[in-house]
Amino acid sequence: MERIEKSVEVQTPVSIAYNQWTQFEEFPKFMQGIEEVRQLDEKRLFWRASIWGQTPEWEAEILEQIPDRRIAWRSVTGHPNAGAVSFEALGPDRTRVTLALDYEPLGAVEKLGDMLGLLSARVEGDLERFREFIETRGAETGAWRGEIR
Repeated sequence: MERIEKSVEVQTPVSIAYNQWTQFEEFPKFMQGIEEVRQLDEKRLFWRASIWGQTPEWEAEILEQIPDRRIAWRSVTGHPNAGAVSFEALGPDRTRVTLALDYEPLGAVEKLGDMLGLLSARVEGDLERFREFIETRGAETGAWRGEIR
């Protein structure tokens, strides 16, 4: 498995950044290549992406969700991946969002893209688009404050 870890600082309270991240179905608005995320229940998500001419689909399970601190997941079908996003308050209106992603490049095209650093650049861009999305809105589009352990 390969690993990517990127961070971004957002000008918003930690609760707003976290609340927005819990709105998984909004991910296509700021994640490049993600066509659909559907929340199946509290712990399961369906994903469909467009990656280098392919349209992989997978189901992911949320393993841990601690309000204002962390969300961790792993795929249970399809595209192998796992990761966590963490939230760190840097002040009353500033938050560091850190995304760690473990993934397995499949096939020659994905392996080449990985060697060129394309997925790493995409993750960095996604975090920047998340920052722009939440800072422009000034508020979250919804929230789920439940806990999964």
